[in-house]
Formats: sequence, structure tokens, C-alpha cells
Amino acid sequence: MYMDEYKRWMEAELEDFDLKAELQTIEGDEDAIADRFAVALKFGTAGLRGTLGAGTNRMNIWVVRQATQGIADWVKTQGGTQTVAISYDSRLKGWDFAKAAAGVLAANGIKVRIYDALNPVPALSFATRYYNCNAGIMVTASHNPAKYNGYKAYGPDGCQMTDDAVAVVYDVIQKTDVLTGAKYISFASGVSKGLIKFVGDGCKRAFFDAVESHQVRPGLAKDAGLKLVYTPLNGTGLVPVTTVLKDIGITDITIVPEQEYPNGYFTTCSYPNPEIYAAMEMGVNLAKEVGADLLLATDPDADRVGIAMKCPDGSYELVTGNEMGVLLLDYICAGKLEKGTMPEKPVACKSIVSTPLANLVAEHYGVEMRETLTGFKWIGDQIAALEADGEVERFIFGFEESYGYLAGPYVRDKDAVIASMLICEMAAYYRSIGSSIKQRLEEIYAEYGRYLNQVDSFEFPGLSGMDKMAGMMASLREEPPKDIAGIPVAKVTDYLKPEETGLPKSNVLTYSLENGETVVVRPSGTEPKIKAYYTTKGADLAEAQAHKDKLAEALAPIFA
Repeated sequence: MYMDEYKRWMEAELEDFDLKAELQTIEGDEDAIADRFAVALKFGTAGLRGTLGAGTNRMNIWVVRQATQGIADWVKTQGGTQTVAISYDSRLKGWDFAKAAAGVLAANGIKVRIYDALNPVPALSFATRYYNCNAGIMVTASHNPAKYNGYKAYGPDGCQMTDDAVAVVYDVIQKTDVLTGAKYISFASGVSKGLIKFVGDGCKRAFFDAVESHQVRPGLAKDAGLKLVYTPLNGTGLVPVTTVLKDIGITDITIVPEQEYPNGYFTTCSYPNPEIYAAMEMGVNLAKEVGADLLLATDPDADRVGIAMKCPDGSYELVTGNEMGVLLLDYICAGKLEKGTMPEKPVACKSIVSTPLANLVAEHYGVEMRETLTGFKWIGDQIAALEADGEVERFIFGFEESYGYLAGPYVRDKDAVIASMLICEMAAYYRSIGSSIKQRLEEIYAEYGRYLNQVDSFEFPGLSGMDKMAGMMASLREEPPKDIAGIPVAKVTDYLKPEETGLPKSNVLTYSLENGETVVVRPSGTEPKIKAYYTTKGADLAEAQAHKDKLAEALAPIFA
């Protein structure tokens, strides 16, 4: 069957020379053909993500058009403005895919607001809300390597699409022939018919104003003398991040030159993810050279941000997503209480795999901490629930351990633009009182205990990868470990049982150990990998690390 589909693609007018050349190259190679055509990329709650190339199991304009027809059919049932916002990041084919999506929507009579230059995830979420759109589309593969691209779908609230909407879209996709099923007119035709318009300057400025309105100590950064090195990792962050930082008075910014401008090949780091040292290395070296207080790095679609902080001995230390979540929560709470801007009954949110240290910090400041499933849309849901009750101002902060943060309800996805602003404001504040981010982090550990949070990832590539992962999760459910590294398991929480967790179903298992430490196991929603999240505690970092290593060693055979 997949050979028939391959032949059909070979005979079609594909419009994209790269696709035709690739199909000719794999002629006669059955494994390569099967890899591209035996299955189709599945449209799920995270949209689409896959390797660029020809075939139903690759990201290309045909798969994008097919997915967009699904979005179009869903939008047509929704009433409202019949408008969709579109943005894209620096990835290869990003603008091509954005135009392809716009052409399908216009052919279906749906209005489009598309950015005229690459813009990050939060800008797309903002535009979706600003123009009262029915949906939003973001062409991105986040922080994946260069060979990937993807497609995220957003609902009218600027949050990633609900499961119900995704189910409708997926149903349409399955009935839509990938080569001939989607309605389509050219981008130029859509523009001339008045259906495709660019996002206006008013929307762009309103986004910056919304971010800047959430300063904790307005005006403080102007005189603090913060010295910053910043890298957008060849993605979308350059313009929005530097615009906002300069607006709040941070002007001593050195950009990593090799990573300043958009480059979908990501030639300076194979994995443009601020969670890993290799992506940060150029920035760290430049920070040492210029003596910066801080290195800031945003990922290609600028929804995640990582930092390296300067230590007293002049070295630079990377800060984990959990540590930054705790630091920002602590800074926002202390600052709002000092300024008298803390709302009544404040609410913060974090994912179930993020550090329990944040719960202790929230409790200290009298803030309600709500736990959500992994995926920022669940934090978006909490903001929506507060909004529905007329209490949206209660939301002060949300974060995930994977370097995603949001302060304020103006968008409904993680936002590296506001996170960058708040991190720099926080660094400027500590500098102004003779302290530092490093010093404040050590004070937090001294007060609450030395927590360690680490994630191990296990990859399962190839067509059988997903089956292997499913088998592992099934066996962990059927025969849960009675102890891990000799420490008895006090409780197993299975998030496929909403009656036990009070949360929607999710394929996640948490093992709570008798000594208070935890192990969380979950398969990734977007990649063929299983992640194990460890939370340990010790008298110092070495002891907490030794506890984690012992647990990981005990579980290693399960993931082999």
C-alpha cells in the first residue's frame, strides 16, 4: 500500500523541487520508502512535529495543507470572526508552511492574520486573542534539531487546542486526501481577495505593552547597571526580547554574533535548546570575555529561556528550569508584597513534574499553588477558569521544569519574552542591593532544604519505538516496583485514573518513596522518548546527587 502512495507522489506535481529530488533519490529503497509512507504524522494535542521531507510521515506543504483543512472545517463550525492568526519561527520551510496554511484557510473563506516576519509562540497566542480569532497556527518545532519542523494549533483563547477540538480536526485530516483533498488558493490570491492580511503594528506594540505592564519593580532596572549577554539561538527572540529589555532600561546588551540572526540550520549548536550546555557554550564564553552579570538564551520559537549566572569566583553556572521557576516565584511574591501589588488570594501554577520546592515557597508567601498536567495548555486552562469567575488578576505566575514561564494572563502559553524581562529585572534588583541570583538561590536552599531535580531521557527511534514505549508503561502499571534502590515505594499515583488525581487522564506514573523523594515516569507527547523525573533532597548537593544516581541506577534496566 505504501508503495502505491509513493508512486502517486512520484507522479504528482509537487511544486517543491526538494520533495521531487528526495523521492527520486530513494527509488528502489523499500525501507526508506516505508519510513516516509507506511504511516502518517499524527495530529495530536501538540499539533504536528516531524522530520522535513517527502511523504505522509514527514513535514512538507502537503501535510501542512491537509492539517489546515482540518482546522478550516473546525473553524467553520464555530461562528465568531472566522479568522485564524498565523506565525512561524526561523526553521527551514517555515515561511513556506505558513503561506501554505494561509492559502488553505483563504480558499475556505476564512480570514487570516499572518505575521510579516518570524515571531515567537507568545506573539502568536497574543495575536489570536487580540484579533478575536477562532484559532491560531504556529509553524515551529520548538527546540528540536534543524531537520525538524512542526505545526501547533491554538484555540480562540490563545491556548493550545482542546482535546475535543483536536479530535474533530484529526477526524477531518483522516478523511482528507493529502495531495488533493485540501482546498487551496495561492497566497497572492488570498491577499488580493482581502482574506489574508498582515498582523498590524498596533497588535505588535500591544504585545510589548502587555509584557512590560507586568514589571514587578518598575523603573528599577534603569539604574542598576546590569551587564547582559544574550543569544536568541538563531531564532525569533532577537527583536521582541531586546525591544522589551531596552524599554525597561536594560541597554548594556551584548548579542552572541554567530547566533544573532535567524538561521534554520542552527549551525552553531545541533540542538538549539537552552536546557543543554552545548547550546549555551558560545554565550558562556562571551559572558566570561565581557564580564557579564548574566547570560540569557531563548529557544528558536522564544517560548523557553535559560540562563547562566555569574558566581563569586567569576565562573558561570547554568540554572535549571526548576531553580528559575522557584527564583521567579520568590522574586515576584516578595516584590508584589513590598509594592502592595499582590492580589487577594493569589494563585500560581506548576506542572506535576516540577519541583515541590515551589510549593514551599508559595506557602511561605500565602500563595495557592495549583498543580497541572505537563503541557502549558493546562496552566492556560487554570487562567481561563479564573477568568470565567471574573478573578483573572489572581494569577501571578506559572511554570514548567522544561524552562517555560508565564506571569500574567495576556497570553496562554509559555513566554520567553516576559520571562527574559523578569529574569533581568530580578538580576538587576539583586545587583542593586549588593546580592546576586546565585546568592539568593543559596539562601532559598538554606531556608527550605537542598532539593535536586533531574530528568533522564530514553530515546526509542524508528517505527517500533512507540510500541516499545507503550509496552514499558504497561509493564510499569501491571507490576509496579515495590521499592527503588532499596527505598520502599509508599504510593503509586497513576494519572490515567482521574478519580484518584482530580486531573484529566494522562499517561504518567508517580512513585512516592518513603523518604519523601519521588520518581515520575512519562512518555513525551512530541518525541519518541520516555522521561524519568527525579526529585531528591540532601544535606548538600553532593548528597542529593548521590541519592538521585542510586535511584537512576536501579531503574536503568527497565528502560534498557
